[in-house]
Amino acid sequence: MISIAICDDSSNVLRNLEGNIQDYAKKNEKEIRTFSFHDGSELIKNYTGKFDIIFLDIKMPKMDGIETAKKIRENDSNVIIIFLTSLVQYALEGYDVNAANYLIKPISKKRIEMELDRWTGALLQKEEPYICFHNDNGNYRILLKNISYIETYNRNLLIHTAEQNIACYWKMKDMESKIAPYGFSRNHSSYIVNLFYVENIEKNEVKLSTGERLPISKTKKKEFMEDIAEYWGNLI
Repeated sequence: MISIAICDDSSNVLRNLEGNIQDYAKKNEKEIRTFSFHDGSELIKNYTGKFDIIFLDIKMPKMDGIETAKKIRENDSNVIIIFLTSLVQYALEGYDVNAANYLIKPISKKRIEMELDRWTGALLQKEEPYICFHNDNGNYRILLKNISYIETYNRNLLIHTAEQNIACYWKMKDMESKIAPYGFSRNHSSYIVNLFYVENIEKNEVKLSTGERLPISKTKKKEFMEDIAEYWGNLI
C-alpha cells in the first residue's frame, strides 16, 4: 500500500489530482490511498510519517508549501515531496528541502502518470524483503519477517510461518545465501532461524517466541552465538 498526501488550497486541484491518482492505481493494479489537505498547517497537524509521497502546493494562504516542507523535513527525511506551482521561480526554492520534483500548473493527467510511474516504482523496490518460490500446490511470495525458521524436510525444506508450514524445493545452502543478510542464522545443519524470533538460548537449544525449541549443533554454535550477539546488540 502506497500512501499519498495532496495539499492544495484549491478544491478543484485536490479533486482532479485525487481522481487521476485513483485512475492510475486502478489501471496499473496498484494499491494507493490518498489523503487531501487544504493547507500546509492542516497537513502538519495531521502528519504522522505515514505518507510515501506528498504533492504540495507552494502558494497557499496560511502556511505555504516551502514552510510546510521545512517542517516535514525536521522529522521525515524520506518522504517524496513533489511541489505544485504556477510559476517556475517558486519551484527553485524546493531544492532547499530536497524536493523530488516540481510540476507546473495546470497539470495534465499524463504528467501525473509519469510521476507516479517513476516514484511508485522506486517505492516498491524498497519494500520489505521476501522470497518467491513454487511447489506442487502453487506459487508463493513470503515476507521474510513472517518466517520464524526453516528446516530440512524429506530432502526439501519446510518454511514455518504463523499461518502455515510450506514446502520449498530449494537446497538449504541456497536458501541460506539468500536470507542470511536479513537477520537469519544457521543454528544446525538442518535449521535456519529468524533471529527476531529468538527468545533465549538454554545450553544447546534455542527457544523461539513461538514456544518452539530447536537444537544448536556443536559445529554451528560459535557462529550462531556470534550472530545472535551482534543482532541483539544492534537492537539495544
